[in-house]
Amino acid sequence: MATHRLTHWIALSCLATLISGPALAAGTTLNVGMASADAGKLDPHLSATTPDKGLMHWMFNGLVRIAPGKASPEFIEPDLAESWTTSDDGLTWTFSLRQGVQCHHGYGELTAEDIVYSLERAADPDRSSFASDYAAIEKVEASGSHEVMIKLRENVPSLLGLLVPYHGGNVVCKKAAEEMGEDFQKKPVGTGPFAFDEYQPQQFVRLKANKDYFRGAPKLEEIIYRYIPSDASRDLAFQSGEIDMIYGKQDQTWVDRISEIEGAKVVVMEPGEMSTFHLNLTQPPLDDIRVRQAIAHAIDRDAMVAFRGQSVARASVSPVPEPYLGFTDDVPVLPYDVEKAKALLAEAGHPDGVTVKAIHTTLPGMLTTIEAVQALLREANINLEIEPVEHATFHAQIREDLSQVIHYSAARFPIADVYLTQFYHSRSIVGTDSAVTNFSHCDVADAEIDAARTATDADEQKRLWAEAQKKIVENVCGIPIYQNMQLWAWNDKLNLGVEVEGSLNLSPPVTELASFTE
Repeated sequence: MATHRLTHWIALSCLATLISGPALAAGTTLNVGMASADAGKLDPHLSATTPDKGLMHWMFNGLVRIAPGKASPEFIEPDLAESWTTSDDGLTWTFSLRQGVQCHHGYGELTAEDIVYSLERAADPDRSSFASDYAAIEKVEASGSHEVMIKLRENVPSLLGLLVPYHGGNVVCKKAAEEMGEDFQKKPVGTGPFAFDEYQPQQFVRLKANKDYFRGAPKLEEIIYRYIPSDASRDLAFQSGEIDMIYGKQDQTWVDRISEIEGAKVVVMEPGEMSTFHLNLTQPPLDDIRVRQAIAHAIDRDAMVAFRGQSVARASVSPVPEPYLGFTDDVPVLPYDVEKAKALLAEAGHPDGVTVKAIHTTLPGMLTTIEAVQALLREANINLEIEPVEHATFHAQIREDLSQVIHYSAARFPIADVYLTQFYHSRSIVGTDSAVTNFSHCDVADAEIDAARTATDADEQKRLWAEAQKKIVENVCGIPIYQNMQLWAWNDKLNLGVEVEGSLNLSPPVTELASFTE
């Protein structure tokens, strides 16, 4: 224990030396501790990791946004667009842009050309991880220097949801992206309240205040986004004052412990990230539905919620998280039943059990979850072998179809279509040209998902979404476990300027309003 503390003290001292001087000036710098070993891809159209989303949140804008501190689409408001209109048939949208918005690092005024470039880039599978989300867009064109027209092939459940600064909705500056090429992944350029300044691998990313921000210059001078994968080290750094804001370990004990620290404010934020175990239907023994059913019967959701804590987790039964628009819990859930699991394995020709393998992130909150599930599966003679890898490597390898079981924790724009399309439509199967995050190779609900996307009657749309969820559960493409709420804490002298109920980007809304009080 003494050796661990000495090592941690040396690490903190070295990092303090690296970011000494103005970076530690009281009241001007926000030091954030993130539970990751390093940055992934800082290009917002490529990165889907929780640790990177926070940085995107603070650097980029979209045509519209969800009001800071909220996570529901009912709070969508103008961002880079001042206003918009829609044709009677809902297929043509025209957005009027703010004038005078400046790209970071002197790349000039943002115009309609940047919006067209960004949306075309977001829809390009060679340049975006979210291309399939934009398949319904037929054309994006500049109808003026500060006006953009979007024409749809078909109606979609929420076009505005695709235009918030989240995943493909983040607007990048064309000139910067074209000049830098692949370097843009480590030196992103947007228009948000904070601009990329410096990246030190496995240490930190520094953001500087965008003094030309169109909503006004930020009150903070900079943000130091520090990579501290160890929960204990992050907690110690927060308690000692080395960091002002901390990404929490996702369990009840962390909430209880940090709440007792004087001057700490603990916040449980929406939306929950739903932990799902996706089962690769193309790989034996998971190509046998009886084996998949056995795995489902061996997982005790109530035990998993108790493991995390009642105030930070809720059980999940549907492929769509609660309370997304279109969610239904009227699905054929397989109840916890160890003996039934064993019987199914025997029926499938595995009386002595089976072994399945999972490549998995070392991100602490997720790792403890799969280890808990591993213990539950063992009771049913299911041996889950876990190969832990760094978080960015995990994301890369599971997209190469290298894992039989994929534990994925995700939140998306809160409408059933997005989750169903990205995780369960055949267009999104990993390894294909239009790949997103369909790790199971599930295709049983394609017809319902497609029909719901173009349904003009709201009740019919919900019926189709419900039918899709039932089919996916019946086929055991994935096993939803629980939703884990977003846990953060920060120094109570930090005033974010808004009440924080949630954040679609899974990080607190650090905007131009954030400041430290005396």
